Amino acid sequence: MSGHYIHRHVVTFDETNLVGNVYFAHYVRWQGHCREGFLLDRAPGVVALLSGELALVTVDCAVEYYAEGYAGDRLEIRMGLDRITGNRATMTFDYVRCTDDREELLARGRQTVACMRRAAHGMEPVPIPDELRAALAPYDPAGVS
Repeated sequence: MSGHYIHRHVVTFDETNLVGNVYFAHYVRWQGHCREGFLLDRAPGVVALLSGELALVTVDCAVEYYAEGYAGDRLEIRMGLDRITGNRATMTFDYVRCTDDREELLARGRQTVACMRRAAHGMEPVPIPDELRAALAPYDPAGVS
């Protein structure tokens, strides 16, 4: 296990701006794609629960940019687990440009999601579902989740 869930993406022209580099907001969008791919691949039961009372609410996200990406770049968005605290999980994201002979870190991000239940009076916190906790465990560098 690499310690990361990997989502592969090829940058398209519509993801770039007039200057030709990737528009900054797409990095946050790709966090969502990676997270959703992870759920579909590793925790499909949680995906089924999302059509009911369970909600995964993004409470925080950020990206730090180190180099520019361009149309045609082959990227790996590598998601890892930073920590689990109560009903929240914080994931890390490395955005890596992959060529035949090297890798380059373009950006690094993080995102915190809270497990919530849709109730008559609004949202209320619930424990992280066991399936999700188990799916995240292999990506926990500290092995404590």
